[in-house]
Amino acid sequence: MRFPIDRRTLMLGLGAGGMALAQPALARSEPPVRSESFTRWVAAFKSRAIARGISEKTYDRVMDSVKPDTSVYALQRSQPEFTEQMWQYINRRCSDWRVITGKERARDYADLLHRIERDYGVSRYTMLGLWGMESSFGDVIDNPKYMRPVIPALAALAYGEPRRRRYWEQELLNALVIVDRGWADPSQMIGSWAGAMGHTQWMPEVWLHMGVDYDHDGRITPFGKPDDSLAGTARYLADRGQYRRGETWGYEVNLPASHIRLADNRSKRSYAKWHALGITRADGKPFPRPDDIVRLWQPVRGGPAFLIGQNFFAVRSYNPSSSYTLALLHLGDLIAGGGHWVHEFPGGERPPTLAEVKEIQRRLNDKGFKTDGIDGRTGSDTLKAILAYEKKVGMQPADGYAGLKVLARLRQGA
Repeated sequence: MRFPIDRRTLMLGLGAGGMALAQPALARSEPPVRSESFTRWVAAFKSRAIARGISEKTYDRVMDSVKPDTSVYALQRSQPEFTEQMWQYINRRCSDWRVITGKERARDYADLLHRIERDYGVSRYTMLGLWGMESSFGDVIDNPKYMRPVIPALAALAYGEPRRRRYWEQELLNALVIVDRGWADPSQMIGSWAGAMGHTQWMPEVWLHMGVDYDHDGRITPFGKPDDSLAGTARYLADRGQYRRGETWGYEVNLPASHIRLADNRSKRSYAKWHALGITRADGKPFPRPDDIVRLWQPVRGGPAFLIGQNFFAVRSYNPSSSYTLALLHLGDLIAGGGHWVHEFPGGERPPTLAEVKEIQRRLNDKGFKTDGIDGRTGSDTLKAILAYEKKVGMQPADGYAGLKVLARLRQGA
């Protein structure tokens, strides 16, 4: 998943700063077909699979009938339609719907999350934040609008995508090993165009090497019950991310103007030493573990500042985007009952409530801008409807963000 490259960069185009939005699967104008050159490539690639230990029977059963999903080429190269400022990115991912749903999942899966905390040392709220970020708590893992069979997608990438070809070949082989072990049938392996699957969006490499049969049913799977997926992901954070049991990820802090130059996310000091320099918690509380070593970071000049520790970077190992990591951990804190940050980002606004998002959707639909439901969730259809409305009425910037300004304009128009 992250070796040698970040699967999230491949999957959603998040990259540095994590500012792009997920894109739905592109409609296929024609069904996938097998060309003669692809058939020859399948025959030649067979020796690689056998050398990896995949049985000839499994390879023939899967690959002799697979049709490459060549629509993934356009998905990989397409530019995101929407861009977001950091405060918008975080607000959208820490939505009222996700917080409410996360609290429900915390109650529903309290025993599972307790066992994962005990066995791997990863906070249940970190796990809930990650689960919410990656799949909306499992809600989209088999949604055909966003997901597709991964073996045809990986086969197309391994065959026809020259960039990172070795990576795609390895992930296709990893997927075939999973099938060969009997952990899944190809028809069950549904995921992103880049091959990420399940509750916490495992690439085949992570499924294969970090997966845990946590429910003891004799196989490892990122689908179905969340037991295996959450436990395997906690194992990933502990083993590869070096997550530290008992430490927090960090805190929002007050940043004196005289110390802005220190907020470079590089200088390391203990909480106690930062406090001696005048860096205090924004909520006024003391640092409970003053000897932990942390860094001072202000993501956007004039916005909130944070002291961040090893567990921030452990989560960042799952997707090397600091924006993603901050949003995920903030979501976990909100699910735990915390509040929004004391300091606002420049130009930012509070996140809309669930009722306010529903009102935005209802008013858009009344005006003919279809959002595919009135559910309080800002998926791609709602964003497109907002963008079309903003352009029609001349709002600037036209960014598709479901916020208080667009709600005020909708009410004004009524």
